[in-house]
Amino acid sequence: MKDTKVIELEEVTIRFSGDSGDGMQLTGTLFSDATALLGNDISTFPDYPSEIRAPQGTVGGVSGFQVQFGHKQVNTPGDNAHVLIAMNPAAIKANARFMSPGGTIIYDSDSFTEKNLKKANFETEDPFKELNLEDYFKIPVPISSLTQEGLKEFGLDNKSVLRSKNMFALGLVCWMFGRPLEYVEEFIQNKFRKKPVVVDSNVKVLHDGYNYGMNMQHMTPSYLVNPAEIENGTYRNINGNHATAWGFLAAAEKSGLQLFLGSYPITPATDILSALSQRKDLGVKTFQAEDEIAGITSAIGAAFAGSLAITTTSGPGLALKSEAIGLAVMAELPLVIVNVQRGGPSTGLPTKTEQSDLMQALYGRNGESPVVVLAAGTPSDCFYYAYMASKIALERMVPVILLTDGFLGNGSEPWKIPAMAELPSITPRIAKDVDEFKAYRRDEATLAREWAFPGMKGFEHRIGGLEKNITGTVSHDPENHQINSDIREEKVQRVVDLVPDLEICGDDDGGEVLVVGWGGTYGHLISAVRELRREGKDVSLAHFNYIKPLPKNTGEVFSKFKKIIVCELNLGQFAAYLRDQLPQYTYYQANKLKGLPFTVSELKEKVNKLLED
Repeated sequence: MKDTKVIELEEVTIRFSGDSGDGMQLTGTLFSDATALLGNDISTFPDYPSEIRAPQGTVGGVSGFQVQFGHKQVNTPGDNAHVLIAMNPAAIKANARFMSPGGTIIYDSDSFTEKNLKKANFETEDPFKELNLEDYFKIPVPISSLTQEGLKEFGLDNKSVLRSKNMFALGLVCWMFGRPLEYVEEFIQNKFRKKPVVVDSNVKVLHDGYNYGMNMQHMTPSYLVNPAEIENGTYRNINGNHATAWGFLAAAEKSGLQLFLGSYPITPATDILSALSQRKDLGVKTFQAEDEIAGITSAIGAAFAGSLAITTTSGPGLALKSEAIGLAVMAELPLVIVNVQRGGPSTGLPTKTEQSDLMQALYGRNGESPVVVLAAGTPSDCFYYAYMASKIALERMVPVILLTDGFLGNGSEPWKIPAMAELPSITPRIAKDVDEFKAYRRDEATLAREWAFPGMKGFEHRIGGLEKNITGTVSHDPENHQINSDIREEKVQRVVDLVPDLEICGDDDGGEVLVVGWGGTYGHLISAVRELRREGKDVSLAHFNYIKPLPKNTGEVFSKFKKIIVCELNLGQFAAYLRDQLPQYTYYQANKLKGLPFTVSELKEKVNKLLED
């Protein structure tokens, strides 16, 4: 037997792909978690089909999970895959364009039947030649039949047996990349502890896949990716939705308030509701409402009653919540609305990512209805900006919209768990002086009113959607409405004193091109800018997490650069907002609207073209 071929890599990208029922999301997640435990930096990208159950074996039903890991900082899940694990022909067709030149394709040879090739719309019996993949390293593995052979003594029906084939694939990939099996075994034992036969069968197949790699060393290379050098601390692999939930938990503890979440399930935001519903031990109250309107109005009621009130949704749900957001604006109650953006309009692409709800967040309500708007930049960022959204809402008595997206919500990365003492204080504006209390008396510096809720004797007042005067009495006086409208807008603008200055990744003193982005594009933008700068290009990055209000030094930063290019996953919403706020500058645009994140290569191409013009 030949010696094992070991390939040492700085970083590597793997894509797990198969039919929706093949368990590729679980396989990718378990591999990613095991990789993070070894000390590699990682970034992941789950890619679901939009249909709940697309026809089996079709390209439309392909589900994928991509992970990039390395021994240096990793900010994206990778442009293209070095290794593709394909469970059927449709997975090959769906992912051919995402393969790096000369990459490795491991595929279940049992699934490459005439019937499955036809389902995937191949015209010949050689899908690799048809897709121009002849120069790739292809490893046929009879995954299905080897799984059946390995489990023939377990007395399981064929359907149950084939459900375990993803564990065979996982075991093989764990061998190729030197990942230990202990974490995966522990997960299987905990998840299926009430079904011993499921535990035993999956662990058996996992080891079968691992041993297959060892026995086939002559045809299956192994890869070495050393651990990353990262700051000391306690880390866990976390996705954006769970990080958002934990940010709210931390804010509730820091503020001394009970956390209430009123929401209606919607892809891709539902995991926040699920995560918080499991924390009754921390006093969390969750309400799964009958619709989006009931979700937000229950949260408004909780805010009136003195809770840290949250509602979560995606774009279509934000539209339904718009009238109630206006109520929270008029009542000046602390409320956080999370929008995990997805492809639209209407139902659109519910499992794909997009940044097209920015204008809706800024302006999508009747009347002059200003709110604070924040946007998280990475999966772990979601923790911090959920926390800051809560702080701003509670201290300034204003609704806050937090924008994440499907890429952040479902993607994951290592997160250093902070100590509570490291987080900024949160001091809710709870009314204290009965003699001085008036419902809409303002703090001179912030214009925030005091917060009085039921049970506070002597602080009774009117609240609701009608315009009020300082005492809370309904007012139809036109001068009063003008004054209050101005105050509500100015109150949001004064939140700028909580907003840190915009930082430049690159040259502080300016240069040729400033790349501008916001929200979940950060990883791809910073990676592209770093590569361009290593190539000697005069390029810097300014990335925005605070949208309304903008950081107070935004204009000063923009003035230092000859050209500004705004990169976003929509048709130019942030660019339009910047033209409105800072019209003295010219904004070039790089836009993408495919339900997919940017790639580093396409961003570099856009910036290089701008440098050449």
